[in-house]
Amino acid sequence: MEELIKKAGILIEALPYIQKLSGKTLVIKYGGNAMISDELRQAVMEDITLLKYVGAKPIVVHGGGPDITAALKTYNVESRFINGLRYTDEATMEVAQMVLVGKTNKAVVSTINAKGGKAIGLCGIDGSIIKCKKKTTMVDGVEHELGYVGEVVDVDTHVIELISDDRYIPVIAPIGTDDEGRSYNINADTAASAVASALGAEKLIFLTDTEGVKDQNNDIIYEMSKKNALALIDSGVINGGMIPKVLGCLDAIKSGVNKVHIIDGRIPHCLLLEIFTDTGIGTMITK
Repeated sequence: MEELIKKAGILIEALPYIQKLSGKTLVIKYGGNAMISDELRQAVMEDITLLKYVGAKPIVVHGGGPDITAALKTYNVESRFINGLRYTDEATMEVAQMVLVGKTNKAVVSTINAKGGKAIGLCGIDGSIIKCKKKTTMVDGVEHELGYVGEVVDVDTHVIELISDDRYIPVIAPIGTDDEGRSYNINADTAASAVASALGAEKLIFLTDTEGVKDQNNDIIYEMSKKNALALIDSGVINGGMIPKVLGCLDAIKSGVNKVHIIDGRIPHCLLLEIFTDTGIGTMITK
């Protein structure tokens, strides 16, 4: 009986959060270990399905780097990275599009459907959802081309909203197109931020392989404002690879997203633990 009462208490704790999120848009960037581990993948898809059933409007933007790397090896296409971004020539682009749209996207869709949800797979090419231009990067003060790597210039939300406002869950592969119809591979974090900003989402949630942003004592910072985040970067508390993650979160907030979460996708049911509990498990950045 005590165990049953404890479970009831958990549900009651979640009630105000369910009420607040009813009808609200949540963009979830799905990647990292949560894509690789079958146990974690199943748990994430259960969370997303539950979010839809309790009245929220989850939208999934997924990565797929490991799948692309494996496919490139199969086709004997060499992988090359510049500043952490995969250089994408024509051969690499063909493989990336085939893998992300034809394999990874449909695997996510079918898993959600198996959980009782109704997912529909999309990519940025469909309905010209994501328009791109060619992205470059600076290395030691010199501008380098990245091939068919896209920088998002516009997101048309019409198709996404049509699907999300109905009973369906959009699952978006980060492939975009330019005005000439050329396809581009987009960093999944960037694509998720652009989609969330265009939709004015209530939440943008990054599933990562880190616990969240930590303070000088190595403790998780569960909530911080833009001002706090910039101060922690200036003081060196936020450093290394966490800096671009946090700056990306701040860009999303500046562009209209209400709250951005960096959470540990290695924890089963990380989405529910972050969204429907009083403390959460990761870092929430607010306006």
